[in-house]
Amino acid sequence: MTDQLTPPTEDSRHMSRAEKAKSEIMAGGAVTENLTDEELVGGWRGAVSMLAIVGLFAWLGFANFWIFVFVVGVVISIFLHELGHYLTAKWTGMKVTQFFLFFGPRLWSFRRGETEYGVRALPLGAFVRIIGMNRMDDVEPGDEARTYRQKSFPRRLLVISAGSIMHMIIAIVLLFGVYAIAGEDEVLDGARVSALSLNGPASEAGVLPGDVVVTVDGVAIVGPAELGEQIRTNEPQDRVILGVLRDGVLIDVPLGLGANENGDALVGISSGSFVDTIDHSIPAAAGNAVTDIFPFAWESTKGVVKVLNPVNIVNHVTGNTEDLSSRPTTLYGVAQISDDIGEQSGWAGMILLLAVLNVFVGVFNMFPLLPLDGGHAAIAAYERVREAVRGGKQRYFADVERLMPFALGVITVLVMLMFAGLYLDITKPI
Repeated sequence: MTDQLTPPTEDSRHMSRAEKAKSEIMAGGAVTENLTDEELVGGWRGAVSMLAIVGLFAWLGFANFWIFVFVVGVVISIFLHELGHYLTAKWTGMKVTQFFLFFGPRLWSFRRGETEYGVRALPLGAFVRIIGMNRMDDVEPGDEARTYRQKSFPRRLLVISAGSIMHMIIAIVLLFGVYAIAGEDEVLDGARVSALSLNGPASEAGVLPGDVVVTVDGVAIVGPAELGEQIRTNEPQDRVILGVLRDGVLIDVPLGLGANENGDALVGISSGSFVDTIDHSIPAAAGNAVTDIFPFAWESTKGVVKVLNPVNIVNHVTGNTEDLSSRPTTLYGVAQISDDIGEQSGWAGMILLLAVLNVFVGVFNMFPLLPLDGGHAAIAAYERVREAVRGGKQRYFADVERLMPFALGVITVLVMLMFAGLYLDITKPI
């Protein structure tokens, strides 16, 4: 590590492809920009490109409305993520030279002041180019004072965290909308009967779709999984008593168990979670939208740790596990789920899905791993600690190039995660 900045030389400004790739990995985005307006993509080329994008969205809207809603929601979330970086960077005095939606070749771009705005061809994310993200990023001497690396620790931490903060704000707004208009779904103990086997034990005993099984022989049932487990503790032909909640009244339903093809006890019920909708006042909806972010974030954190484990990735691809909580997935897979959610739950379900997705992305993005934003936040914190050790009188600049092998390892896992998730989403859709 070092506390010195190397002034840019004429040769250092002409990076090789390898050097440019390293710099972009460590900076989390592009490190070069167009220097002349002739390189901008406007006129008829830009118009055709944007019409093509609009046409693709229109086609998707006609082909599958709910997937269209999901994709639009994701694109808006990506844009707002980068807008968070952009606004805080400008507010803290940093120089922003690019603001692009998507990656790859430019489809359309224009310049306003010192910043180039536009759209690129590959819908894999977006980026804001802030100069001087680290000591590998060469800048003109006159711009050094406006670099990310020269700003105070609180300002750097604010800018690098702004994207994830924006995701949390989006999630709170979406949750508030759902809670205020449609109410909040609360999962209660019990298993709601969704379907019955024809002439099965439960059907013959008088259990009805919509009933909620809350006990089996006096043992409380927390959810559908516990119902199946409790039934299988018995033998076929055993008699049990189901405690059933029907129209708010608890009744006992005695029945004799059957047997499935494996010889296990069978009750003949397909069930789901027992969900009750709670209507909220505007203040209550606002309060719950904020407080619910914390359990969502905690579940997302646990999910990220599970999914990033290479062992879990391999086990899913090889078919050695069916644990959905550790299964990698992609936006393609989530989009397929969004169609089902839209059909079953309408706008409320779709907005709730986007809220949960925003929380997950916000949490994942702040994991202390390069090239994620959390990796840059960790570097900023490390630099601040080193400065504090020196009494806070001298700036310290981490030599991030030494972290390149670690960053490449993270990228390798993320690429493996992406391809594994895409393979599973196509061959074994959820």
